[in-house]
Amino acid sequence: MDIIKNIAVIGDGGWGTTLAVHLSKKGLNVSLWGAFPDYVEVLKSKRENIKFLPGVNIPDGIKITASMGEALNGRQLVVLAAPSQFARGVFSILKMESLAGKKFVSVTKGIENGTLKRVSEIAFDVLGRQELAVLSGPTIALEVANGAPTTVVTASEDLNFAKEVQAVFMTDRFRVYTTDDVTGVELGGSLKNIIAIAAGVTDAMGFGANVKAALLTRGLVEIVRLGRAMGAKAETFYGLSGLGDLTTTCISQYSRNRWLGEEVGKGKRLKDILKETDMVVEGVATAKSAHDLAKKYGIEMPITTEIYKVLYENKDPKRAVHDLMTRAPKMEGEY
Repeated sequence: MDIIKNIAVIGDGGWGTTLAVHLSKKGLNVSLWGAFPDYVEVLKSKRENIKFLPGVNIPDGIKITASMGEALNGRQLVVLAAPSQFARGVFSILKMESLAGKKFVSVTKGIENGTLKRVSEIAFDVLGRQELAVLSGPTIALEVANGAPTTVVTASEDLNFAKEVQAVFMTDRFRVYTTDDVTGVELGGSLKNIIAIAAGVTDAMGFGANVKAALLTRGLVEIVRLGRAMGAKAETFYGLSGLGDLTTTCISQYSRNRWLGEEVGKGKRLKDILKETDMVVEGVATAKSAHDLAKKYGIEMPITTEIYKVLYENKDPKRAVHDLMTRAPKMEGEY
């Protein structure tokens, strides 16, 4: 198989920048697109993403640009790395360029508010049916950028294309598996952020390993329930994009979602917390989408429901914990 060598990364956040650096170090020809020209100039002059990936050098070989046409010129693979709530707008800019012969891989974890669409579905909405894969897993950006061994999974309805993406990204420090369960991979990567917010809340309250283990276990149950109702394979959620990503996001000191939950657990209001960071915390918007999806599919998701109420209805986190612990007794396999 000939490896795709010319790649555009669309989105200059921490993860987009990390993947651009990763692919460039592999010897591939990479461009990195950012939406804000002023910040793109900062990236070009400093060769460092000081907001989203401080301390990591951006190789000189990466072409950094705010021009979508320039970013796409001569590229065969387009990596979609814009946050989910901005994806539709970014894809609309993409649509204005010639996309003939290009293939796509989404690396974004989130579910659009209102439409309740996954990122691949948004892409098809805006760009039409394209050859597209998704890539997800336990991937703290700074660890990947610093060369820590990492494993992920890429999914496409066309397994041959998933194998192409596997070949592009795989190195001795970045191992890639394949699957055809696009829905499961996207949902696992998105829904785990809600549970990570819950983990941060309990960390702030001083709870220990017992609570963290319960959240991971029962949170995974919720994710599997909704995922199966939406057509995903249950086994996908016990893999890298499910349990693997859930574990990392709930325990890592670098997890934005766990951090936000910790701030909430300290008694801060959501709007004030979000003012403290330039980074998008995907779990906030996803909590609303998941709450709506649970209603749509008639799925009971107690942890997700309580996090939604804490974030959007100002429910006291202590009351949320109490209400979860005092639900009616059940057998473990029951809702």
